[in-house]
Formats: sequence, C-alpha cells, structure tokens
Amino acid sequence: MTKTAAPAMRPANPNFSSGPCAKRPGWTLQNLENACLGRSHRSKPGKAKLAQAIDLTRSVLGVPDDYKIGIVAASDTGAMEMAMWSLLGERGVDMMAWESFGSGWVTDVAKQLKLDDVRKLEAGYGDLPDLGAVDFARDVVFTWNGTTSGVRVPNGDWIDADRTGLTICDATSAAFAMDLPWTKLDVTTFSWQKVMGGEAAHGIIILSPRAVARLESYTPAWPLPKIFRLTKGGKLIEGIFKGETINTPSMLCVEDYLDTLKWAESIGGLNSLIGRAEANLAVLADWASQTEWVDFLNTDVATRSCTSVCLKVVDPKVTALPDDVQAAIAKKIGSLLDSEGVAYDIGAYRDAPAGLRIWAGATIDVSDMQALTPWLDWAFAEACAELVPA
Repeated sequence: MTKTAAPAMRPANPNFSSGPCAKRPGWTLQNLENACLGRSHRSKPGKAKLAQAIDLTRSVLGVPDDYKIGIVAASDTGAMEMAMWSLLGERGVDMMAWESFGSGWVTDVAKQLKLDDVRKLEAGYGDLPDLGAVDFARDVVFTWNGTTSGVRVPNGDWIDADRTGLTICDATSAAFAMDLPWTKLDVTTFSWQKVMGGEAAHGIIILSPRAVARLESYTPAWPLPKIFRLTKGGKLIEGIFKGETINTPSMLCVEDYLDTLKWAESIGGLNSLIGRAEANLAVLADWASQTEWVDFLNTDVATRSCTSVCLKVVDPKVTALPDDVQAAIAKKIGSLLDSEGVAYDIGAYRDAPAGLRIWAGATIDVSDMQALTPWLDWAFAEACAELVPA
C-alpha cells in the first residue's frame, strides 16, 4: 500500500494514556511548591492538607454531607479491596464484570474471600451484563465505567432505591467525568491518577450511611490486615475520614491532588469536567462515523465511555487477516504515534481485544483530540503499508 504524508498539526499534549492520565492544562511542577514536605502527615499543617483534600473532593463531586470520604493506600485497588474485605459476606453478592478490572474483583471474591453465595453477571468486552438481572436484596459489586472496554452503565436508574443490599462501585475512571447518583451508591472508590491526572498510589473511599451501618453491625469471619480496618471496637474509625490516614501518605501527591481539585473548581466544577470529557468523546465519535477502518469496541452509544475510549480496527482487508497480524497492526499504530511524539500509551489494555484505547477525560483539551484524529488515519495507513500483504 502507498504511504501517506504525515499531518501538519500535532496535539500540543501527546499524553493520551488511560492512567495515569494527562495532567491538567497548564500544570507545572511549580504548582506543588507549597506541599507539606519534610513534616509529619500528622502535624497540624499535614492534617490540614489532607482534610482540605477531603473537603474539596466533597465539594467538586457533590458528595452528600452525611457520606464519609477517606483517603486510603494503594490507589483504587486498595480502596476496593478494603471495601470488599470489610463489608462482604453478610449476605449473598452479585458480582458484575464486563472488562479486566471488574473481572479482577470477581476473582478476588470467589477465589480469595471464597464466599459461598456469589452470582457472576458477566459480559464480554464491548457489552454490558443484563442490568435487570441484578438482585438488590444482595450486595452488588460493579465498575461504573469499564476502563479497559470503553463501556459504562448508562445511569443509575437500574439501581433499586429501596435495596436492602449494598452497592459497591469502582468508579475510578468515572469520577469527575460522569454523573454519579450518590443516593444509589453505598461505597464508591476511585484513584487520583484517573480522570484528574493526579499522582498515583492513593485512593478514595466514600461510604454512605448504610455502608457505615453495615460496618458497625457486621464483623467478617476472616482476619483483616491493619491496612483494611475501618472500625475499632465495633465503631467506625472516624479519623480516617478526617484525614488521619491509616498509613503515611505522600504529601507531594496530596498537593498534586489539591491542585487538580482547585483547577476543577476554577473551570466551573463537575459540570464543566463532564462537558470537557463529553466534548472529547464527540470528536472521536464524529471522526469514527466518517472513517471506514475504525469503530468503537462498544457500539451502543448509550453506554459508550467518555473517558477510556476503546476502538477496534474494522477494515475488511485487516479483519480478513490472522488474529496475530491484526494485533500487530493495532500495536504498530500505537508505536508509530509514540515514536512521532503524537500520542503516548494508546494501545489496548493487555487483556482486552486488540485495538486502541484513547483517554478522553477532562484534562484533555478538545483541540488536542481534534489534532489527533488525522494522525490516527496516517498511522493506520502506515501500519497497513508495512503489514498488510499486497
């Protein structure tokens, strides 16, 4: 195949990774100069920074006043494991999965916690399980947005307002980019490096009053390591939700998270963040609708992610080739754009179908997304010229 000329315009920011995702527009290291460094996180200024992070999280996300917000270790993974090991087992649980991370939670509950009453509601990449099949008399564990499949739940209407079980939601690539209905969520977790581009290693856990009541009335049958303990003597450890973290946090990461939250407030808060992500998705959707070689992994517009956009190559001359060649073409597209300094880290997740995964969250400027699409066409043509037999 004939090679094509490279586009003239490049994205100003080539960071389209799905996590850690791009820093906010205008970010520099100087934004962190007021970090509380060389001091104990339990010092007065240290605790004040941690408390401010909690307060700004509540303000930007619109978390109800009676919900508890805690900063915990080990990113979203730590927050989710803390929730599952502390809360599950009181009743049966419905585990929902349609991509890698949700599948990981299923594995942890079934093979590590080894609960007796586990129902698995699963779907392949690009689809959702039957939301109508969920039993809300049971606990329910699910991801709001499938980071590695590009599929999100459409809204919270499917969640029973009168449920007797708890909803435990991994919202790590949804928080700050999608509208989370707090009255439908009992436990919500996310990490700073998703959506807002904060530095990694820390997670957030948000508990509804119903989740707190469960913690104070139910003791799991298994031992809990210190890093997971949310109660002491049958009562919630309130300090965790005032910035008194279980282990030592990085105050440099805390400062970076504060910077992202202040930026979010400065541009108009959650509605503006959601609007930026949806605008980026619209650019990709418009381009894909006019481009024959590519389509979304998820073809249902109502459940299409506006953050982790997953694409597949559908050109007949490529889909007719063996799977390993198709995978090589998708990988080549990513490597070409990386070498050109146009787009970094946009290959599909290792467990997902071959394709591309482009971060479209709020820290991406729509002008950069618009500049990216001609480069995607160029890279596809280049990859085919090299790998598709004549």
